[in-house]
Amino acid sequence: MRQRFEVQLLIGQLPIEEFSLNPKSKSNLDDLFRSIHKLYCNPDYNSQLFGVLEKYIKKDKKNTGRKGMDLWVIFVLAQLRLCKDLTYEDLHNLANNHRDLRHLMGVEREHRFERVEFSYQNIYDNVSSLSDQMVKEINEIVVKFGNTEVFKKKEGAASALKTDSYVVETNVHFPTDYNLLYDSIRKCCDTVKKILVNYPEVKGYRKIKDWQKSLKNMMRSVGMISAKGGPNKEQRLQKAAQDYLAKAKLFEGKMKQSFLDFPAKDIRDGVLIEELKKYFTLMVKHIDLVNRRIILKEVIPHNEKLFSIFEQYTEWITKGKQRPSVELGKKLLITSNEFNLIVDFDIMESQADSQAVGDLAKRIQNQYHIGSWSFDKGFYSIENKTLLNEMAEKVIMPKKGKCNKEEKEEEHTKVFKKLRNKHSAVESNINELESRGLNRCPDRSYGHFKTYVSLGICAYNLKKIGRELLRQQLALEKKKLEKKLKRAA
Repeated sequence: MRQRFEVQLLIGQLPIEEFSLNPKSKSNLDDLFRSIHKLYCNPDYNSQLFGVLEKYIKKDKKNTGRKGMDLWVIFVLAQLRLCKDLTYEDLHNLANNHRDLRHLMGVEREHRFERVEFSYQNIYDNVSSLSDQMVKEINEIVVKFGNTEVFKKKEGAASALKTDSYVVETNVHFPTDYNLLYDSIRKCCDTVKKILVNYPEVKGYRKIKDWQKSLKNMMRSVGMISAKGGPNKEQRLQKAAQDYLAKAKLFEGKMKQSFLDFPAKDIRDGVLIEELKKYFTLMVKHIDLVNRRIILKEVIPHNEKLFSIFEQYTEWITKGKQRPSVELGKKLLITSNEFNLIVDFDIMESQADSQAVGDLAKRIQNQYHIGSWSFDKGFYSIENKTLLNEMAEKVIMPKKGKCNKEEKEEEHTKVFKKLRNKHSAVESNINELESRGLNRCPDRSYGHFKTYVSLGICAYNLKKIGRELLRQQLALEKKKLEKKLKRAA
């Protein structure tokens, strides 16, 4: 059973409404705490937020049974993790020991009354259960709250949008076909070992550790020869690859013969067998790729390549940077407004920047009155510019290549230059996202990757709102002080 939060206060419990922060505090958590508290205390947005949390977290759940983690606690901890790029171990420590955080979550008690303690597993299970779509809907509420209640944007006022993309890396090592082959072999061996724990009577795998060690050494030998120069490099590489492939094919044959020998008495056994089949298929695929590339000297088509056997959604991305020249992950498209809030974001699926504009325009359409919208050269196409001109008063999209007379005149106007210079603000937005954890995703699976990205965007927006709230608070206190001094004089 879950609830929004515990309404009935315990003896000594500090109410969330009474949470406050010292404006002169230098804590790097205060921005987030300040915005979350403001959101909580606004009845309208509080209702919207909990409406989304209940829709997704409490979906198809009974209102009976053991009490689960409150929805408010889950929301706060999820935002905190991405705000500070925390591990779950760090999050667990803060949840149990940071007084301001516990007060904000509504679990802190004074006078040494019994404390609410959170287990590591409880935090991990609840925070990692959030879905990408749920966080996107929460982010929409956060952006609306920031625009209207904090930055006080007037209804119907024009927005100044800026769009750019960058790569969020996946948690993978640099791929080569020979080390991906070994990854597949290693996982096959590890899965067989798990099966042998329950069924030691299965024959033929007494030397499974020796097989794994031998193949690892052969893989390393291929890698070392490939990376270094020296005399007869090609011949040595061919010989090392042939030995490696010969051993791998023997292991493949052994696995083929053994599949029927592995017992499948219950669901757990069935899961292990399916896992084994998955990695076996990947092993066979990479035996073929290594043979074709090194032995047969084929150029492997890009669409046949995998860049990780674990995070198979990973893409090989070249964005024209000098360092790094190649990035492994997924491209993230972000659009920020004049307050530097990210109003739209999307994970791109094997798209060039120019191919993403159509879908972006559909999402943004009818949401904002767009005064200006800026892009870099990578987004340019005649079709894109024509489409966006129908939506925005002014589109800043520099042309790739040579400009004609009319285009030159447009790009040399004061307005164009001014808005193009302001486009760099989105680069600073990206830098901040990367510094807060959205440079590389540590979570496994594509679903968790998408949720991680969404949480990172939402936490970023909450911090921006928190900074503005602090600025307003300090300005108000300064004004009060000036009035006091004026009266005293």
